[in-house]
Amino acid sequence: MTVMIFGGCGFVGLNIAEALLREGAAVALVDRNPLPEAAARAFAALPGRLEVLACDVTKPEQVAAVLRPGVRHVVLGAALTAGPAREAADPEGILAVNTLGPVNILRQAQVAGVARVLNLSSGSAFGPVPGEGGLLREGGRTEPESLYAVTKRASEQVLARLAGLWGLDVLSVRLSAVFGPWERATGARDTLSPQCQLLQAAARGEAALLPREGRRDWIYAPDVAAAVLVLLRAPALRHRLYNITQPQDWTVLRWGAEVARHWPGLECRLAAPGEAPSISLHGDHDRPNLDPALLAEEFGWHATWGMASSAEHLAGWWRAQPG
Repeated sequence: MTVMIFGGCGFVGLNIAEALLREGAAVALVDRNPLPEAAARAFAALPGRLEVLACDVTKPEQVAAVLRPGVRHVVLGAALTAGPAREAADPEGILAVNTLGPVNILRQAQVAGVARVLNLSSGSAFGPVPGEGGLLREGGRTEPESLYAVTKRASEQVLARLAGLWGLDVLSVRLSAVFGPWERATGARDTLSPQCQLLQAAARGEAALLPREGRRDWIYAPDVAAAVLVLLRAPALRHRLYNITQPQDWTVLRWGAEVARHWPGLECRLAAPGEAPSISLHGDHDRPNLDPALLAEEFGWHATWGMASSAEHLAGWWRAQPG
């Protein structure tokens, strides 16, 4: 039985696929973008079976052509993470992919007899709301601002409603600030994670200049993949919305200092007065942390990668990737 990942050639999808393939699963990656050659080589050495399918999720006939009976689980990860310029220029395209795309997939999942659908949402769905006791809990107030955040919140609500009407097993997960292996510019995300930007600067021999320290509940993509596997395999779920995050936060500045221990010559610091920052932190403020308690209480799941371990691993991973 196959796990089908829409948006599977994005970096979060690739991390989920890698974890599944390592355990011998059959995985179908569905995307408008091709599978990177480095990922194809790495995944070929894993025991699972991989298939890559081209599809535009805004076109129901293309979704129907790839999502056939025999797919057991579907992960919805196709989305445009648009910045203000794209929001102004192409709101229709963003809404088509982020809101109508999941509806097209869910309708075909009903036809194909899919057992469970997992929707990858985002902590940005909370918007700039204060945390309860300092944390953002799944049932708390939401005030999304960007079109990406608005459409992610809408996807949670629309899919939950349709799941009830169509009798489907659907859940959504809100990811905190994700970074990790396989991240690259594909055109789907207007701004890469600060960690990826920092390593790009290191590879070019340039300083990584930050506008502020950048504190957040950063989570390593392999931890996201591990949590997704737990939720796909669970016989039953108590909830339909979970945060995927970790309880410790740290700053990009400190993380960069950890990377520098494994990447001689890397300079990561705050931009001095008059200097233009070279790293974007996705806005001018740091949101509160997501609450990790729900997944921990129900499944005993905890993130395993911290600041130092993720910095060492990702620095080594980047330096091992030719090109």
